[in-house]
Amino acid sequence: MNLISVHGGHSGEFCNHASNTLEEVVRAYIAKGFTHVGITEHQPAISDALSYDDDREAGLTAEKQWQRFSRYIKECRRLQQFFAEEITLFTAMETETCSGYREFVPKLLAAFSPDYIVGSVHHVGDINFDYSPQHYALAAEKAGGITGLYLHYFDEQFEMLETLKPAVVGHFDLIRLFDTHYPARLKEPVVWQRIERNLQCIARLGLTLDFNQRALLKGAEEPYISQPILQRARDMGITVLPGDDSHGVNSVGNFIVEAQETLRKMGFSPDWHGKRETGGGT
Repeated sequence: MNLISVHGGHSGEFCNHASNTLEEVVRAYIAKGFTHVGITEHQPAISDALSYDDDREAGLTAEKQWQRFSRYIKECRRLQQFFAEEITLFTAMETETCSGYREFVPKLLAAFSPDYIVGSVHHVGDINFDYSPQHYALAAEKAGGITGLYLHYFDEQFEMLETLKPAVVGHFDLIRLFDTHYPARLKEPVVWQRIERNLQCIARLGLTLDFNQRALLKGAEEPYISQPILQRARDMGITVLPGDDSHGVNSVGNFIVEAQETLRKMGFSPDWHGKRETGGGT
């Protein structure tokens, strides 16, 4: 079995909520036998006000984050070449959906030309809902309740899909992170209608879904994507590939073997050849 991660490789060198250097992370992938890995560092913040809390606390302005991201691209390109005979690396980028992203992300693509982008939603109403239960509750309050939060999340995701057409869609149902009642919530007609709409968009654009294993590392019972959504993606012929969403050496490759086996049993193709592109498809 060829080990792959379509969404992985955050490092403490370029991300405050990760650990280790990027080279240490890449060496860990090689040591575990990975053949293809997308290094998908977070984009720099659009503004100081829309920075992650940990970046603000570290005194990283939006300008300094841009400079750090530039160093990330250079280092990842170096590692891509240095380890070319041992692993196929992709120098990729994980996007955000904060106010102004429609203009900002194309600016990033023009400046840095990543191999592909992972389109993720970590903010609803410009609140970073996955940072903590308190942030999640604040976002839900602003959205008029948890169901409202789901609706806003999937609406923002749909707009992002249509706007950016990312090669990979990151942790599709991340919005369930702090919701212990998510299985029932996902089945609510107004929620599932949006899930169906977004999956149809992904299928139409030929995008890849990230079968993200980081949820298991945090004690969840199942990865992102949850089983009903995964089954629907299969029925629609959507490509789904595993991602470990690692944030340091200790989380490199966690649950990837199990993820690939799950996808194989469900009839998904395990192959990922990768293309260096920023639009749809991988």
